[in-house]
Amino acid sequence: MNTREAVAARIIELCKQRGMTLNALARESAVPPSTLKNMTNPNGGSRNPGIVTIKMLCDGLGISLQEFFSTPVFRNLEQEIQ
Repeated sequence: MNTREAVAARIIELCKQRGMTLNALARESAVPPSTLKNMTNPNGGSRNPGIVTIKMLCDGLGISLQEFFSTPVFRNLEQEIQ
């Protein structure tokens, strides 16, 4: 799993935990729905979601950036530049 996939999976996981749709998260976080859909699209979409956008999503979810990234998936990501 690469970083983009990990971010997408984490967003989807957090929405499921809260019973929240992507559109509801977009509304709560003031992120355009198209941006959020691009970030979570498994067939491409945004390759490099910005940290400011991720912070806005965290605000909409009511969590910190630290909570967002504090999972085994992010701790175990391999270096992307070889």
